[in-house]
Amino acid sequence: MKEVLVVYYSQTGQLRSIIDSVISPLQQESINITYHQILPKTPYGFPWKKERFFDVFPEAFLQIPTEINTPDASVLSRKYDLVILGHQVWYLSPSIPLNSFLTSEAAKTLLNDTPVITVIGVRNMWAMSQEKVKKILIGLNAKLVGNIALVDKSPNHVSVITIVYWMLQGKKDRMWGIFPKPGVSENTIASADKFGHPIKEALMASDFSTLQEKLNDLNASKISNLLVQMDKRGNLLFSKWANLIRKKGNQGDPARKKWLRLFNYYLIFAIWIIAPIVFIVFLLTYIPMYRKIQRENKYYASVDYKE
Repeated sequence: MKEVLVVYYSQTGQLRSIIDSVISPLQQESINITYHQILPKTPYGFPWKKERFFDVFPEAFLQIPTEINTPDASVLSRKYDLVILGHQVWYLSPSIPLNSFLTSEAAKTLLNDTPVITVIGVRNMWAMSQEKVKKILIGLNAKLVGNIALVDKSPNHVSVITIVYWMLQGKKDRMWGIFPKPGVSENTIASADKFGHPIKEALMASDFSTLQEKLNDLNASKISNLLVQMDKRGNLLFSKWANLIRKKGNQGDPARKKWLRLFNYYLIFAIWIIAPIVFIVFLLTYIPMYRKIQRENKYYASVDYKE
């Protein structure tokens, strides 16, 4: 009997649907699947209140944990052949609940010397957040053997509008009847079961050495170098903002409200002004940087990690 643990946090249910689709081929008598849902002691309400949505930014980006539930003793007492780790991205970093789990004592127990597959549901930029998760997993002596990233396929500026609508209104429908539905499409989620077949094969053989290569043949971790460059640039700028706002106080502190409003205005400027400039620079440098871009794409689509 193979033991599989699924650890995830999902506000809207989208990430759970993605995971369920991915692991559906594993549903058989010889595989026992256990779920652990990460639950913050202070819930993050959905839909978000606008003020709360921006107030979590410094802690999310700086990877400051919050109090979460502890897995049941029955979960902690088992040794798993594979852990499926649901990964959301908040402000270019792993979500606060996920980061809180990864920095917990439970994670040290559950992930030590254990194969891990990360499953990401995200708007579009995930590469730098995944790098942060890779680093944590190394510290936990976990073995990252696979990554699957499902994204919103709408153009960048369209998905910005639709995701904000979804997060603040709680409606996953066509905004004004014009825009596409926000998030990862139902068809993309439904077809994610294709990833489960190579995962099952690797699990039953206890050999994950070529799993990511097989997953990538199915477009599991498709990389856009333009988005990677935007992600890197965003991390540099977010670092300055997050540290500045954090110095003004903790979550909910009125002293930092003014700075959060300024960050909101900056974010609008970055999305609509800076991002197009990055795109133009990317186009102008694409040919001379082609070989480097290809190397980077190969790396970010892998389970390797380098400082």
